[in-house]
Amino acid sequence: MNLDSAQQLASIAFADTYLEARQKFLTAAPTSRSYKCSTTGPSGEAIFTDAVYFGSPDAKRLLVLVSGAHGPEGYCGSAAQLAFLQAKFHEGLPSSLAVLCVHALNCYGFAWDRRVTAEGCDLNRNFVDFSKPLPSNPGYEELAEHFVPAEITADETRRAEAAVAAYGSAHGELKLRVARSSGQYTRPGGLFYGGTEPTEARRTLERLATEFQVADRDQVIIIDYHTGLGRYGYGELQCEHPSGLIGYQRAVSFFGPTVTSPDLGTSTSVVISGSQDEFWQRALGDRHTYVALEFGTYDPKPELLRNDHWLFMHRPGEADSELGRQIRRATKLHYYPQALDWKEMVVWRSHQVHRQAIEALTSAESESKFR
Repeated sequence: MNLDSAQQLASIAFADTYLEARQKFLTAAPTSRSYKCSTTGPSGEAIFTDAVYFGSPDAKRLLVLVSGAHGPEGYCGSAAQLAFLQAKFHEGLPSSLAVLCVHALNCYGFAWDRRVTAEGCDLNRNFVDFSKPLPSNPGYEELAEHFVPAEITADETRRAEAAVAAYGSAHGELKLRVARSSGQYTRPGGLFYGGTEPTEARRTLERLATEFQVADRDQVIIIDYHTGLGRYGYGELQCEHPSGLIGYQRAVSFFGPTVTSPDLGTSTSVVISGSQDEFWQRALGDRHTYVALEFGTYDPKPELLRNDHWLFMHRPGEADSELGRQIRRATKLHYYPQALDWKEMVVWRSHQVHRQAIEALTSAESESKFR
């Protein structure tokens, strides 16, 4: 893919709404299956997760592309999936290889421009085993009322920000990041809340894995598209904690030394609880390699998620008011920059990662790398 083709594709692959993104995906993949969400979009419209499978049903190697786990990050993931289809990676696959595209896994968050699901859960903290004791996060407990204060007046936000800053000064920036974003299971409606049971979006992914017999495969690579962490426009390939260093080493063998790991401290993400990789690890073990393709946007703005969670926790009736739309619009623009240069970087890097994944799964050496 050259610069001209990246620019051209960037101008047509991205959408401005969930419904537009869905229509583009369905047009590119007309054989998709649709999974209706029990909730609706802001105008009462029906919303869906869509999935399409290419290749032999008996293929022992599978590439899974997942978009929209975190709502407005779905604009990027949807465009990356369209870039994959535009490049025709799914055509002429060998009988040993198949591709599964999952579009708008968290379709509620995509439609409403919220990172969370309809249940108010961060989907990437919801894949824990709920039959076991849930992870604790004492730092979040200490700061919960400051992360999402009851009011967002100037005085109240100053007080909350001062308390958060004091915690960071006392415990260090890393512990503050862990307290804020690693996941918590005691404060419904709060930041990075993992829930008390599987969300509808999680159940949809589990259903898809069953219907498409993912657990029967010998080798699976999962690319999960995200935005918000790291340098503007750069696509970082992040491994997750459940796969451990063995999973990280597999990813490096396929995608090269730019792959990062929170276990090694090289990732822009901290170690998190309940990530999607926990699901793949339980289902496939060492037969899978999971990477989050994380595109940087802007410098962190804690007030964006604070305001979003405040709105839906304390003023849910105003979600579609002028204030509510303003808060949601700010979240969308942070996770989905509108600039053409950012879109070009997403398309180009996604194309590179897609190519590497296809090459890894068609390589005669790939079988030994999964052992």
